[in-house]
Amino acid sequence: MANPIVRNAQEQRQLALISDFLEKRGYRKQAHSSEKPLAQMKAGTYWLRMNLLVGKAIKVKIPVDVVIQPFRPRRSRLPILIEAKSAGDFTNTNKRRKEEATKIHQLQATYGQDISFVLFLCGYFGSDYLGYEAAEGIDWVWEHRINDLLKLGI
Repeated sequence: MANPIVRNAQEQRQLALISDFLEKRGYRKQAHSSEKPLAQMKAGTYWLRMNLLVGKAIKVKIPVDVVIQPFRPRRSRLPILIEAKSAGDFTNTNKRRKEEATKIHQLQATYGQDISFVLFLCGYFGSDYLGYEAAEGIDWVWEHRINDLLKLGI
């Protein structure tokens, strides 16, 4: 029973850390409606817990933890999407690794291959998990190396 409580608290802490990191760099938190095209998100803004519409014939909403539109948007004009993940042990990650693969496939099918989806990791993530995610085209940034987000153009 404690695991979901701890995981949720970790996620809240991670989101606060990302928010602080962005705000120190001049970003401002500003809502962006999931009804508007994602590429129209204003430069230099971010939003937490955004539901994005995915799918062609049948549209569904999927949650994304952090959506960031850099000051200098990328060529595709699509923002950077970040999923906060923490794990207390290696076995927990094996159960959840397919969630991210499903999410990236849904995002790519809707927004194209240029969509940037990155994991923000804290805890026990072994090479099995990281290899699986890399094979799906998903990159990651370790929480203790948050400045690596700058390499994404943030």
